[in-house]
Amino acid sequence: QVQLVESGGGLVQAGGSLRLSCVASGRTFSIYRMGWFRQAPGKEREFVAAINWSGSSTYYADSVKGRFTISKDKAKNTVYLQMNSLQPEDTAAYYCAATYFGRTSSNPRQYEYWGQGTQVTVSS
Repeated sequence: QVQLVESGGGLVQAGGSLRLSCVASGRTFSIYRMGWFRQAPGKEREFVAAINWSGSSTYYADSVKGRFTISKDKAKNTVYLQMNSLQPEDTAAYYCAATYFGRTSSNPRQYEYWGQGTQVTVSS
């Protein structure tokens, strides 16, 4: 079992930046990949970024590539999402997720553990 807690969300103006953090606890040694997803009201949950727990592979949605950066600190059991050049379209609840398995980085059904989410609101 893995518990995930997100933090760092807030209200920013368009063009601003936020850094989200996700701290994992429990059986973290079995984590294969961690990812960030987001969901706006009335929309499907969508993939944002993912990072392999071992190795250096990262994955990004086309909509955020070049603006967002995912990183990790294994010693702190933490994954980060640095979000720059934020746009109103980025407004959503952001969720951290972890998987022990999976063959794809972007499919939310491949992630077994989820945090409660942190709200990001970008004003125009």
